[in-house]
Amino acid sequence: MIFSRFLKYPTPGQVVWFTVLANSFILICVLILAKVLLVRDFPVSLIFFIPLIVAIPAWYIISLALERFIYRRIKVIYKTISNMKGTGVQKIGRENLNADIIGDVEKEVYDWTAVKSKEIEDLKKLGEFRREFLGNVSHELKTPVFNIQGYIESLISGGLKDENINMKYLKRAGSNVDRLAKILSDLEMISLLESNVFKLDMKRFILNDLVMDVLDDLRVMAEKSGITLGLKQGIIRDIFVIADREKIREVLINLITNSIKYGKTGGETLIGYYDMDKNILVEISDNGIGIDKEYLPRLFERFFMVDKARSKERGGTGLGLSIVKHIIEAHQQNINVRSTPGLGSTFGFTLRKG
Repeated sequence: MIFSRFLKYPTPGQVVWFTVLANSFILICVLILAKVLLVRDFPVSLIFFIPLIVAIPAWYIISLALERFIYRRIKVIYKTISNMKGTGVQKIGRENLNADIIGDVEKEVYDWTAVKSKEIEDLKKLGEFRREFLGNVSHELKTPVFNIQGYIESLISGGLKDENINMKYLKRAGSNVDRLAKILSDLEMISLLESNVFKLDMKRFILNDLVMDVLDDLRVMAEKSGITLGLKQGIIRDIFVIADREKIREVLINLITNSIKYGKTGGETLIGYYDMDKNILVEISDNGIGIDKEYLPRLFERFFMVDKARSKERGGTGLGLSIVKHIIEAHQQNINVRSTPGLGSTFGFTLRKG
């Protein structure tokens, strides 16, 4: 085992000793042959003494050669990689001949290559994401801008004097302005969340009080869509959490509003919270149309919409769930979703227990 490792991964010191011993053995064989074939009265003691004398300077010369011609070049590579990784540089010299320096350098190169490969892959993904994001932003902004432009041009061309269309076009233009403002507002929010410019206003509060406030605010919207809002049975109503109350309000509004938009007439949206030791799990469940499994991994991407026609019809920008994810992650918590088409969806996120 040790011998096979030596053959496969010898240290520089082992290489020096192996080379010296091999040369000494060859020299002994040559001297023996010389005594047998040429000089029969050659002293036997010299056969072993001469290789010993030669071995000492040979060891020094080979060690020096390794240091000068190999180690110094390896040291440059090792130092460059170490500095790029920010780990400093390990001294490499003759005192380290018994260490597996070449193996260490090989490992450093392998690790560095793996890290750089991952960085390149991440940069490629970021590039693709950037191109897709810019395309989505352009498309989402272009639609309301073109609509507004069309309505204004129609009004300027004489429609303003036509009582049958002037107010209708102005209302439609106003609606598109609202949509444009909502998109820009959501983009600004995401930019702030990603840049960590804003600070969370962390406070201790009763979760149920916030949930009931949000349900009261959205009850009229839910009734218009034939959706019943409520709490799951058996929940503990006096649970305290530590979080930014207004940001969590926005999370709840986004998730509950989505459950209303994609719910079924006569359906229901229920909110529950569960004690998870150090955290509280909050779940918003509905029995709406559900989401296909293939769409779940992309659900929190910016501008991603499962049903674009229905989302735009109801004022969606495709940024709500992305904002929700950023807010929860800013709290250093997690959010997940599970859904079955035709049966409904459940969004769950955690908050720190107060």
